[in-house]
Amino acid sequence: MNMRFEGRSVLVTGAAGGIGLAAAEGFAREGAWVMLADRDGDRVHAAATQIRSWGGQASAVTVDISNYDSVAAMVDATVAETGALHIAFNNAGIPATMSGDFENLDLDEWHRLISTNLSGAFYCMRAEVPALKASGGTAIVNTASIQALVASPGMPGYIASKHGVAGLTKAAALDLIPFGIRVNAVCPGFIETPMLAPLVADPGTRAFIEGKAPIGRLGAAAEVADAVLYLASDSASYVVGALFSVDGGVAVL
Repeated sequence: MNMRFEGRSVLVTGAAGGIGLAAAEGFAREGAWVMLADRDGDRVHAAATQIRSWGGQASAVTVDISNYDSVAAMVDATVAETGALHIAFNNAGIPATMSGDFENLDLDEWHRLISTNLSGAFYCMRAEVPALKASGGTAIVNTASIQALVASPGMPGYIASKHGVAGLTKAAALDLIPFGIRVNAVCPGFIETPMLAPLVADPGTRAFIEGKAPIGRLGAAAEVADAVLYLASDSASYVVGALFSVDGGVAVL
C-alpha cells in the first residue's frame, strides 16, 4: 500500500462530504492523521468516526471559515491533537443560491459568496502558515473551480469568488515557496457531490450538464481527491502555483 503521508498531519476543510471527505479518506488510507473540519458538526464528526472504524487516524472540528477566530481555533485544535500541521487542503466553499445578471445580483448574495469562498480561503491560509512553517510543512491545496478559469452568464458573485481563490493561490505560492511551502489549487468541473445533487436530480438537466464536458459524464469526488493527494505529495515537489483542472475537458473548449 502506498503510504505517502505516513507521519504527517493533514487538515481538510469542507470534509463532511463530497470532495473534502473523499480527500480526507485518501489521506488517511495513505498513513496521514487527518483533522476533518466542516460547519456541519454532526456530519463531520460522523465522517471522522467512520474513518477511525476502518483503522484510519482522524478527528473532527466544527468551523465557520468566514470567521477568522473560528478558523484560528480550527488550526489550534489540529496542532493540539498531534503537535504539528504538515499539509492543508482548503476545500470548504458554498455555491451560488440564486442566479441573475450582473446588474441585478443581490448584494447580500455577493457578500455571502465573497466572505466564504474568498475570504474563507485567505483566513485558512493565514492561520495555517505559522503552523506549517513551524513543522516544516510542505503543501497547501485550495479548491477553486472550473469557474476560476472560465465564466458563465448569471453567476458573477460565484465566479468572482473563485477567480479570487485562483489569484490568491498564485500570490501565496510566490510568497511561501521560499519557506518550502508549495501552494496550488484544484479546479473541479461538474463533480457528482451533494452540492451538485439538486441540479442533476432531473434526468434532462443531468444529461445537459454531462453534455457540457467533452468526456461526456460527471466526475467523481474521488477523481478530484486523487489530484489533491498528488499536489500535496512529494511527487509534486516542482509544482508551484498551479491551477490544476479536473473537469473532463471543459476548460479546453
